[in-house]
Amino acid sequence: MARTDYIFTSESVSEGHPDKVCDRISDAVLDAFLAEDPLARVAAETFATTNQVVIGGEVGLTDQDKMPEFMGRIDGIARDCIKDIGYEQDKFHWRTCNVLNLLHEQSAHIAQGVTGEQGDEGAGDQGIMFGYATTETEALMPAPIQFSHAILKRLAEVRKDGSEPTLGPDAKSQLSVRYENGKPVEVTSVVLSTQHLDETMTSADVRAVVEPYILEVLPSGWITPKTEWHVNPTGKFVIGGPDGDAGLTGRKIIVDTYGGAAPHGGGAFSGKDPTKVDRSAAYAARYLAKNIVAAGMAERCTLQLSYAIGVAKPLSIYVNTHETGEVPAEQIEAAVAKCMDLTPRGIRTHLELNKPIYQRTAAYGHFGRAAEADGGFSWERTDLAEALKKAV
Repeated sequence: MARTDYIFTSESVSEGHPDKVCDRISDAVLDAFLAEDPLARVAAETFATTNQVVIGGEVGLTDQDKMPEFMGRIDGIARDCIKDIGYEQDKFHWRTCNVLNLLHEQSAHIAQGVTGEQGDEGAGDQGIMFGYATTETEALMPAPIQFSHAILKRLAEVRKDGSEPTLGPDAKSQLSVRYENGKPVEVTSVVLSTQHLDETMTSADVRAVVEPYILEVLPSGWITPKTEWHVNPTGKFVIGGPDGDAGLTGRKIIVDTYGGAAPHGGGAFSGKDPTKVDRSAAYAARYLAKNIVAAGMAERCTLQLSYAIGVAKPLSIYVNTHETGEVPAEQIEAAVAKCMDLTPRGIRTHLELNKPIYQRTAAYGHFGRAAEADGGFSWERTDLAEALKKAV
């Protein structure tokens, strides 16, 4: 029997967190290549520390003659990201930091494996990917991670529009949510650490600034007199971002997905073009899990896909409805295989992934966001629900 009464905790980090600065730059590089060439191959990694940004990895364009021009744009792409995030610190400023570009051409052997036999597009690597959905929020996401993201996104909005000029870009949130009969009912603790630009501010001062916005985004009644608050519990937090702590692409994979409420295959997303199934198949798995739940087949669904490098079709499809299923899991697995082409090419086509839509995913979660008109967050659509119903 699954537990129904418990407390579960998830964390999020802001766009100014050192690792998220790196995710943002990596995805901005990816978007620039895809805007020029929808078939571009990109695996960009970023490292950031005091006054330094290093970008490396493998890239490729259909027309390789254009590569020198693109290499000249990388410096500006990185600086634009840092500027938009809001870093103008003495030791990490968008204008003065050093940007080192070490990107190079993709390995011909990897490209050959991905292209596969007879022109079929194989998976860019072996691996396992998980998708998850639950009815506990409107976005069909776990509540702790969904509202941890919402808090930081709201604080970024009021920081950038000038409403709260004392807040800095770097921040972390964490919510502990109590479940009763399997449903979230209250927040037992709020943890928030946020950079502040006024060195005289105390933890109490910071709480006075952020508390109204936290209350604004949380469901009514979830904060109670018993809720514990820990706002900047270590005291001052003035030096933030890569100057305070080094950052690296791909170090926040649980923040990016389900906050620990579901398994993770281990692969990071940012900086990878959609031939990399670490990213595209994880998006497909979320899309399928969400549509299964939206179709009323289950209240919770975990879906796993697995791949081998150079092989187009998934090696396995696994569904777990956590004792909430209205349809046997094996029937759902058969329906999934029938309703969606889960080869890398099929995923890219179905979800329209060969577009410059990735920079916006770099902070506040890749899942639980609204699908956008230009194809952004297409994996959050529920347009497959009816087809899945018919298939079972």
